Amino acid sequence: MHDFKNEIQNGQTTLGIELGSTRIKAVLISQDCTTLAAGSYSWENQYVDGIWTYSLDQVWTGIQASYQELQQTVSEQYQVELTKIGAIGVSAMMHGYLAFDAQNQQLVPFRTWRNNTTGEASDQLTKLFNFNIPQRWSIAHLYQAILNQEPHVKQVDFLTTLAGYVHWQLSGEKVLGIGDASGMFPIDEASHNYDQTKIEQFERYTNVLGYQFNLKELLPKVLVAGEVAGHLTTAGAQKLDPTGQLQAGSVMAPPEGDAGTGMTATNSVKKRTGNISAGTSAFSMVVLDQPLHEVHRDIDLVTTPEGAPVAMVHTNNCTSDINAWVGLFGEVAQALGQKVTPDQLYATLFGESTTAAVDGGGLVNYAYLSGENITDVQAGRPLFVRTPNSQFNLANFMKAQLYSAFAPLKIGMDILTKEEHISTDVLIAQGGIFRTPVVAQQVLADALNTPITVMENAGEGGPWGMAVLAAYVLAKKSDEDLAGYLDRVVFQNPASSTLAPNTDGVQGFDQFIDRYQAGLPIVKAAEVLPDKA
Repeated sequence: MHDFKNEIQNGQTTLGIELGSTRIKAVLISQDCTTLAAGSYSWENQYVDGIWTYSLDQVWTGIQASYQELQQTVSEQYQVELTKIGAIGVSAMMHGYLAFDAQNQQLVPFRTWRNNTTGEASDQLTKLFNFNIPQRWSIAHLYQAILNQEPHVKQVDFLTTLAGYVHWQLSGEKVLGIGDASGMFPIDEASHNYDQTKIEQFERYTNVLGYQFNLKELLPKVLVAGEVAGHLTTAGAQKLDPTGQLQAGSVMAPPEGDAGTGMTATNSVKKRTGNISAGTSAFSMVVLDQPLHEVHRDIDLVTTPEGAPVAMVHTNNCTSDINAWVGLFGEVAQALGQKVTPDQLYATLFGESTTAAVDGGGLVNYAYLSGENITDVQAGRPLFVRTPNSQFNLANFMKAQLYSAFAPLKIGMDILTKEEHISTDVLIAQGGIFRTPVVAQQVLADALNTPITVMENAGEGGPWGMAVLAAYVLAKKSDEDLAGYLDRVVFQNPASSTLAPNTDGVQGFDQFIDRYQAGLPIVKAAEVLPDKA
């Protein structure tokens, strides 16, 4: 405690801020990457005029609330005020569209990764580049705006991600970590920069349409992990801490996407390692030791925070439907006069699933709060389906919920394992769904038919991972890569548990997936229902 107090007083700590889909969180860590304090703020995206968005005003409300809670914890626990921080890093949901004019004014509301509105642009750019450009990528959003002839496009002077925007406001620097940048535009592995050939292809393509873009000026400058990405300005310190206690001058780490922080938090930055992050959305990241043979529309090629190629399977939906059902069961308990905490509810309901039929008893669930790229579903219509002969009970219902959370990920991962024959030495999972021990971890192991490891920090990995990336900037030795730093400082003796797939569970999940895919036309037919939200 005494050492931690001295580090706080001497400004030797690092701060990670992550803007996730349901929470903004700030984590302060020591030089040995021990968590010292944390703060959080809950928020939800809004569906406005057919677009999933967050307001930038709420971005700062949430960041300031998170930091204030962290600041108060430091004061109470260590009896010292937080006035100096050694390094700060910002991460956030990847992709999306944040466009600004030459006067730094936002041109249109933030279009998040969740929007499946760029299908035409995605198809055309994938064909042009011979490289998969998913709908949620920033360049797809820009090109779709061009195709739609949106008036604001001719005013676009700067395009960035959510993490890049916050970093810019704190430091004045228009930069981006290479992992986050790889979700904006394809990256050249050799140069650790945007792919120049593809930039020229895009500029020629759009020039024909009457748009004179210079993508190098339009996109943030690319940096890799360990590089200094500026310093906290006086204005930035005031934005982060309106009380005025925080001093300017903190080193800023390259801002990263939540995929990069997930890789860092699970020590999955080496080749043949992989991690899975499960939350509102889910994605798997496999660091490649060989190139893919084909272009796959369900496989993104992004990078580690140091620029190594990564195959990414991204699904738009994962835990939202489970959370909604658990909330409903909580209302039932409340109506009956029972006081049950959320953790008790999840533990009880997840526990019930362990007694279910291995295939979910013939029940099928589609956890599509939004459209799903993996299964080509355009609009969110969560559905629960059963036949007269299904075994409808609580255990099977919860099993179907858990199965459906990982079903799109399973479909995407099968492309990597069965078509590309990509394998990993380790696959580490993180996310709130694993806070209830064992249950979801076993389901995921059965779904992917591979051992799954969950680390002790599984529920809170992202912002901590960003704080670690910030610490790496301060502690980096000239010849030490990120993997070496993580092994030396952070993961010497990691607390973790590994579960192997269960044969019956693997067979049961395969049976569920067969029904799930057979029923997809039901979900697509449900798109005719009007969305009154």
